[in-house]
Amino acid sequence: MEKEEVLGKAAQLWTMLDDLAESQPEKYRQFMQQQMKEARQHLAPPEPHLCLKAHRKDNTAGKTLFVNVCAWKRVPAPQSPSERVPFTAGKMEELSDKSGPYSIVDIAFHPSVLEKGKNDPKEKDRLMCLCLKYIEEHYSVTVSPSYSILKFKLKGSLERMRQSLRREQVPAALSQKDVTLDQLRNIIEEEEEKDLLLLRKNQAPAKPGLIEEIPCAEESPRGYLTPAYEIATTKDANGDPVEIELRVELPEVDSVSECDLRVSKDDVLIECLNKYRLRLDLPEMVNEEATAAIFHKKKGVLVITMPVRPSKW
Repeated sequence: MEKEEVLGKAAQLWTMLDDLAESQPEKYRQFMQQQMKEARQHLAPPEPHLCLKAHRKDNTAGKTLFVNVCAWKRVPAPQSPSERVPFTAGKMEELSDKSGPYSIVDIAFHPSVLEKGKNDPKEKDRLMCLCLKYIEEHYSVTVSPSYSILKFKLKGSLERMRQSLRREQVPAALSQKDVTLDQLRNIIEEEEEKDLLLLRKNQAPAKPGLIEEIPCAEESPRGYLTPAYEIATTKDANGDPVEIELRVELPEVDSVSECDLRVSKDDVLIECLNKYRLRLDLPEMVNEEATAAIFHKKKGVLVITMPVRPSKW
């Protein structure tokens, strides 16, 4: 699609939204809330579901293999029962602890796939066996067919698991039939990059006054850089805070699909490309449900707008 055509369609969309905001403000509000909800779901990080324990039988005989099976809404759900099950997997890592060396692999499915396994033990067993089959074929190792599901959901740290899955987002799929590596890697097309993180109609309050705030910033873990940022609070004519705007400079980031954004009522966490990490305590309590963010690709700047909660919330 030509660039001019894309820009024309974008302009047409914004014109339609402007008209909707003026003629049917309630429908406009509902539409924007739905867009923000879907964006939050898409950008949510993978969550641990269960931890599977098996044993390798190759030249590292006796070494324990852990498989973190995770739920991630970014992984597509299968469109029909006969379709292969889409998933994404991280690299096999060789680690050790007090009990000795072990191997670990992180595999993520859409939550609906794992939910089905909760209610169907046979389906759950089939999915676990297929995970082990994929590991054998993909990493050229031999794994014992017997396995156990541990009481804890995750082996290792949450941060390590999420970094592993973000690094290795090669689409694949599991089938009950014979599976080849080419089949595993040729199911899902790459997601189209999106510059717009959350849609929102900006409305400035009457007689705004900006006061710079310096919130508490958490030191980034080793290997991460803290990006440059500016944060400001907009106040109304009575001096009451109504909105917080956070501008974060993210050079080398090309798309919002490379970032994870989490906003709670009192803090913000941004992680991008396994390179940038910023966590801030907010100067005011905010309404996280009404928060919006836009990524300006050309400038490499992420702008997050957070309405302040009323004092009687």
